[in-house]
Order: sequence, then C-alpha cells, then structure tokens
Amino acid sequence: MDFIYAVAGLIILLIAGDMLVRGAVNLSLRLGIPALIVSLTVVAFGTSAPELLVSVSAIYDGAPGLALGNVIGSNTANVLLVLGIPALISTLHVIDNSTRASYLQMIGATVLFILLALRGRFDWIAGVILLMALFSMIGHAIYKARCHRVAQREVAAEEVEGADPDMPWIKIVGFLLVGLIGLPLGADILVDASTNIARAFNVSDEVIGLTLVALGTSLPELATTVMAALRKQADVAFGNVIGSNMFNLLGIIGVSSLVGQLPVDKDLMDFDIWVMLGVSLLLGLFVLKRIDITRVWGIVLSVLYVLYVLAVLG
Repeated sequence: MDFIYAVAGLIILLIAGDMLVRGAVNLSLRLGIPALIVSLTVVAFGTSAPELLVSVSAIYDGAPGLALGNVIGSNTANVLLVLGIPALISTLHVIDNSTRASYLQMIGATVLFILLALRGRFDWIAGVILLMALFSMIGHAIYKARCHRVAQREVAAEEVEGADPDMPWIKIVGFLLVGLIGLPLGADILVDASTNIARAFNVSDEVIGLTLVALGTSLPELATTVMAALRKQADVAFGNVIGSNMFNLLGIIGVSSLVGQLPVDKDLMDFDIWVMLGVSLLLGLFVLKRIDITRVWGIVLSVLYVLYVLAVLG
C-alpha cells in the first residue's frame, strides 16, 4: 500500500504544480506584477509548505535532526534537481535582471543560516533573527512590485502558453487554492509512504531527512518548475527555486526554532551545510553570468545530485 500511496502523492503533486503555475502567472498579469515577484512569494511559499509541515512535525516527534536535514537537503535538491530535470525538457533562459537581486538575497540568507549554525544550535534567538530577515525580504518584494506598477500602469500580456490577462478572478483564485492545497497534501502522502518504506530498511532519521524526505518535500518545487519550463516561464522556475530556498532557511527554520531547539549535528556542519552553500554559489554561475541552463547543464546538475545522495548514503 505504501507504494500505491507514493504514486498517488506524486500524481497529486504534478496536477497541483500545474494549477499553481497557471494561477501565479495570471495573477501577475492581472495585478501588473512581474511573474518573478509572484514566484518569489506565492509560489515559493506554497511549494515550501511541505518542508514547514515536516520540520515542525519532526520537532514534536523528537527528531530535530530530521528537520534540519530536511531543509538542508531540500535546498541542495532545489538547485541541482529542481533546475536540472526541467532543463532536460526545455532550456531555462536567464533574461530578467530581477533574478540577480533575488539570488543575492538568497546567498545572504544562506550565509546568515551558516553563521547561526556555527553556534551549534538554532534556538528562539536564531529564530527571531531568521524571521526578521524573512520579513525584510517580503517587504522588499512588495516594494519592488509597487514600483513596477507605478512605472507600468498598463502591462501587456506576454506571449506565454496558459497566460490569459482576462481570466476571471474566481478562476485565478481557484487555480492558486488547488495548487497551494494540493502540493502539501501530495507531498505529505508521498513523504509518509516513502518514510515507511525507508524505515523498513532501518535507515536513520538524519539520512532520511537529507535524502528521502528532502527529495519528497522538494517535489512540489520540481513539479512547479517542470510546468514552468513547459510553459516557457523561466522567471517562475528561477523565482520558485530562489524563493523556496530563502523561505526554507529563514521561514521554516525560523518558525521551527521557536517551536523547539534544533541542535546542529556534527555531520551536517562538516559536510552537508557546505554542499548546500556550494550549490547555491553554483547557481550564481547561471544567474550572474546569464548562462542558460541547457540540456547539457541539466544532465550535469542531475548527476551532481545523484553523487551527493550516494555520498550521504555512504
């Protein structure tokens, strides 16, 4: 039954990912807001909901290592797998200057996370600092959106598949609700089933968090990014990954630190956190140099993720 539940969860994720992209793109058109801003907020927060649910549940269940491993592993998977696999389908073109500013914010969030991790634990003090940084990021996104609307009162619809500037509000809200509800639901079903399968083989909580759970909770980002790639919405794809990584570090660990203390495992501090930083810097190669993520790069990123998982399992 666990295998059946896992497949069902994956199907729900794919459908919900498509709905969320449709809703986010058309919301941006109706509000006159760049698709990147919407993907950095609504889409990113929605697809990060599974990580938040898993992390908080892990703390209540007395497995804080799974919570930290989930976030670190998810951020690594977001860059290598969530951008790598869609690139195998369609080249992701880096064309928007706004992506650069958002990327630099993500690096700032990563550095802040590492500095706090060096304390050996994430407590309520670290939680407050992380959440303050998150609110600052959200405020900056809102400011940029307002500036865009002032500078461009009438925004022409881009030639994007699935974009409809005249789509009724009720339909847009419906798409967003289906996506935001379906993604965490599908991920929860998939993660529970996958975790049961893993525990049957006596795999530790830390390894489950870094690999199986991290991969499972990154599937919403993967589903959303695949749909964005198919619809030629590179801004949504990049914004989704960058926004999700920021929300994972600032929001999820911030909230989780207020729920309970998270000790930083030595293995996480010695290896996995630095891998996360390394792949985050690797993303800068594409964003700052405006290098398109082609199918070749998609293969490279995907292979790197497989090697990382093998290293963790080893």
